[in-house]
Amino acid sequence: MKPRIVSVQRIWDEAPHCAFTDLARFRQRWYCAFREAEDHVGSLGRIRVIASADARSWSSVALFTERGVDLRDPKLSIAPDRSLMLLMGGSAYSAGKYTGRQPRVAFSTDGTGWSAPRRIMTEGDWLWRVDRFEGRSYGVSYRLISPSRWVVSLHDSPDGVGYGRVCTLHVGGKPNEATIRFFKDGRARMIVRREAGDRQAWIGESRPPYPSWTWKSSGHGMGGPNFIVLPDGRAWASARTYVDGEPRVTIGTLSASRYTPAIELPSGGDCGYPGLVWHGGLLWVSYYSSHEGRASVFFIRVRL
Repeated sequence: MKPRIVSVQRIWDEAPHCAFTDLARFRQRWYCAFREAEDHVGSLGRIRVIASADARSWSSVALFTERGVDLRDPKLSIAPDRSLMLLMGGSAYSAGKYTGRQPRVAFSTDGTGWSAPRRIMTEGDWLWRVDRFEGRSYGVSYRLISPSRWVVSLHDSPDGVGYGRVCTLHVGGKPNEATIRFFKDGRARMIVRREAGDRQAWIGESRPPYPSWTWKSSGHGMGGPNFIVLPDGRAWASARTYVDGEPRVTIGTLSASRYTPAIELPSGGDCGYPGLVWHGGLLWVSYYSSHEGRASVFFIRVRL
C-alpha cells in the first residue's frame, strides 16, 4: 500500500527564512529545531527550538544566537546521558567574510532549560548529525581540504562532547551531509550527499566496530538526507530530491543499495531537510518549504 498523508500543518513562519529542520520526541513532548535568518545563505542565522505537547499548538522554548556566527543545520538527538542534545554548525564571519567553522552543542534535561552552546571537535569540522547506539554517539564530519577535495570521516563519543575518529570514509564527489543509523543486530547504514560527479547520494553499510564500509549509489541526488529504522527493521528515508526536474521533499524506502521514493510531500522551491520520528504507528516529519511563499516549517504525519 502506498504511504498516505494523514495531516499537514505549517508550524512556524515568523522569520523571513525558516529552514533546515530536525525533530525529536522527548519526555512526552515534540521538539522541532530550525534556523531563522534573512535568507538561505549569506546572512547570520540563529537556531530556534519550538515544542508541543499535542503536535498542534507550538511555542518557542529556546533561541540560540552568536555574534558574528551563522548558526545552521540544527540536529536533535538523545545524548548518552539521555538528555536532549542540540547539535549546530557554526560558520564565523568577520566584516562579511567567511573566516572558519566549528560545531556547537547544547544540552537540556527538561527541554526548556538549555546549557550554553560549546564548541566541539576542531576548526573546519562540520559534524552534521549524530545518532546514539549502545551508549555512544556516532556522527559524520565533513571537511573542505581544498575547493576540489572534501573529506568525510566517522566519529564517536561517550558523552556527545568529546569525539574520536573511527575511520575515514572513502567517498568521492565532494561528500558532505551524512546521516548514520543502526539496526538491532549492530549493522550501521549511512547516506552521504555528494556535490560532484553524478551528484547521487551514496549508501554505505558496515559492521561493528565500523572500520570499513561498502558503498552503493542511491540513484538520487539527496539534499539534507535523513532516514530512520523502524521497529520491524525497515528503513525509510526522506530528502530533497527532484521530481520532473523540480525540487520536492520525498519519502521512500532505503535499502543497502537504493533509495526508492514512494510519496511526495507538499513542497517546492527552496525546501527539504526533514526530521523524522516514528511514533504511534505513524511517521512524523518536519521539513521546510517555500511552495506557499517564503520558506516556512511544516509538520506532517504519514501512514506507511
